[in-house]
Amino acid sequence: MTPGMNDQAAADHEAKTQAQAPTPSRPGAGGGRTAAGHRHAPKDCPVCGERLALTRLSCEECGTELAGRFEACDFCSLPTEDRELLRVFLVSRGNMKELERHLAVSYPTARARFDAMLGRLGLDRPAPTSSRLDLLEQLASGDIDVDEALRRLA
Repeated sequence: MTPGMNDQAAADHEAKTQAQAPTPSRPGAGGGRTAAGHRHAPKDCPVCGERLALTRLSCEECGTELAGRFEACDFCSLPTEDRELLRVFLVSRGNMKELERHLAVSYPTARARFDAMLGRLGLDRPAPTSSRLDLLEQLASGDIDVDEALRRLA
């Protein structure tokens, strides 16, 4: 209970907080729960699919509320596992081998999880063109040497 709040005020505050919690109207609209029981804010409107605007913030401790237009956080809509993945990646200064060790998985699995997270953020990397893939396959199989591969890429 907040210092200075009586039992009734605390109960009213708790009821108000729970009543204001967003409830998505369709599956996948957001609203998954974190380990602490908080909801993930959905990124898009469950009715029309457009980007939601962040217009209200509140303090759970004292009940203070702020209204206005606030900058939304793209990372906040990620599931907890993805935010942890991103945190480890940033702490390791982008070292995928460190990410691999932290996740206790193989490098390709760590890379796939990271790429999937980038996809959820809308930051997909373009796939290599088939001619580049063909070139890399020729290089890997020994059909061409490194100098020839570099000449073809130039």
